[in-house]
Amino acid sequence: MNGLYALKPWYADKLSGARAALVRREVSPDALTAAGVVCAAGAGAALAWLPAPVAALPVAALLAARLAFANLDGALARDTGRTTRRGALLNELGDRAADLLVLAGFLTLAPLWLVATAGLAATLPSWVSLAGAAAGADRLNGGPVGKTERCALVVVAAVSSWAVPVLMVLAAGSAVTALLRLARLWAELGRTVTSVPSRTAR
Repeated sequence: MNGLYALKPWYADKLSGARAALVRREVSPDALTAAGVVCAAGAGAALAWLPAPVAALPVAALLAARLAFANLDGALARDTGRTTRRGALLNELGDRAADLLVLAGFLTLAPLWLVATAGLAATLPSWVSLAGAAAGADRLNGGPVGKTERCALVVVAAVSSWAVPVLMVLAAGSAVTALLRLARLWAELGRTVTSVPSRTAR
C-alpha cells in the first residue's frame, strides 16, 4: 500500500547534504514548510497558464522542490530539537494548502465541479490518517495515491494536457487510498485498547 512512499528513506538520504547545510545555517523548519507551499502555488500557476508540454518542466521542478521541502521541514525540526505542536500543526496545514494550490491549476483546464471533487478527495487520506493518529494508531502514509503519486499525476497532466482523465484518476485513487487506510486503522484499533486523547483545545 505504500506506493512511491516506499522511496522516502532513499530520498531522505539523498537530501542529507542539504539537511546538514540547513542545520548549519539555522534555517527555521517553518520557513521550509512555507517554501513548499510557495512551490506548490508556482506549480499550480505553471499548470494553469503554460501549454502542454511546455508546462511539464516547471511543474515537475516545482513539485520536486515541494516534496523536498515537505521531507526536509520535519527532518530539520528533529535534527535541531525544534519539534513543537505548533510546528506539527503548521506542517499539516501547509501540506493541505499545497495540495489545493496545485490542484487549483486545473481550474483553467477542467470543469469546476471536477477540480473541486479532486481537491476534496485529495485531502481524504490525510484526514483519515490524522484521525487514526488522534485515536492512538501510527500515522499512515503512502499510496496507492498519496502525496507523491498526486504530484506525479499532475506532471502527467502538464505533459499531456489530459486534465480531465488525470483528475478522475486522482479523485478515485485518493478515495480508494482513504478507504484502505480507514480499513487498516479500523482493524488495528479494534485489536488494541488505547486511551483516547482529550478533545480539549491544545
